[in-house]
Amino acid sequence: MTTSSKVWQLAARPEGFPTPEDFRLVTEELPAPGPGQVLVRNEVMSVDPAMRGRMNDVPSYVAPFQLDAALDGGAVGTVVASQSPDLAVGDSVLHGLGWREHALLDAKHARAVDTTVAPASAYLGVLGMPGLTAYAGLLDVAKMRPDETVFISGAAGAVGTLAGQIARLRGARLVIGSAGSAEKVRYLVDELGFDAAFNYKDGSIRKQLKQLTPDGIDVYFDNVGGEQLEAALFRMNVHGRVAVCGAISQYNGPDATGIRNLTLLISKRITMQGFLVLDHWGRRQEFTGEMAGWLREGRVQVAETFVDGIDHAVDGFLGMLRGENLGKMIVRLS
Repeated sequence: MTTSSKVWQLAARPEGFPTPEDFRLVTEELPAPGPGQVLVRNEVMSVDPAMRGRMNDVPSYVAPFQLDAALDGGAVGTVVASQSPDLAVGDSVLHGLGWREHALLDAKHARAVDTTVAPASAYLGVLGMPGLTAYAGLLDVAKMRPDETVFISGAAGAVGTLAGQIARLRGARLVIGSAGSAEKVRYLVDELGFDAAFNYKDGSIRKQLKQLTPDGIDVYFDNVGGEQLEAALFRMNVHGRVAVCGAISQYNGPDATGIRNLTLLISKRITMQGFLVLDHWGRRQEFTGEMAGWLREGRVQVAETFVDGIDHAVDGFLGMLRGENLGKMIVRLS
């Protein structure tokens, strides 16, 4: 017995900003699970900025997507058939074969999650990789201390919304965010508790940041790169720390000017470190415990944007790259 499943493939490597023509939706027939395998009906899947980098055929920390082959990414679904003693039919699992309606995989590559405690989407966001990224980047990489000023770019995204709230909960003196619309700026301040935020499209980023950080910046959590990184370096205090999480402003093509003030790393003795959440997997249990507590107490707000249907997965991905999401962009498949 086989199961029909729609799956998205990479049809062409994007040049600049991806287009719908770079993707192809096909139907595949999946066999019944073999020994140690499970068949999962995906319910929600993740679309992430890092997926854009995997569409380029260049060496990186993870293999690039292959042409005419299925895309992949985080997903949560329900086991509908099992040949594993570890997972039963009806179990909810987190795994890495998104971008498809059904996934056939070894049970050892799936992790059971409790969707009675938190919705399935939470395990792709606040309790998943974005949450751990925010937590580890802020506390382990940038080594944020209480009573410091923290600036977060891309603050209305999946990682940024959580990094700002974690900074506040861990005692930051001032939490500043940047976002791409007045609505997002209001959300950061009114709903998430940022002390201030600005719209990077409203004029000089450097001037706006200077106005909001009169005493400089101690920690910069960088999701954007480019002009915002350059502006932040001007405002960094001596011995400031920069955690480089992403550079979404440059994912679809080279930056026009580059960063022109890196000599400030010398004069201000700034530490700037890139990081991958994979390097901080050992923090997962501690992070999950603390974040779950904050969620139970209502001290962390969850921001999610949903796109419905496997047919619209590419729309969700492209919308995320355009900044149309507030918080985590999730594709609902069921």
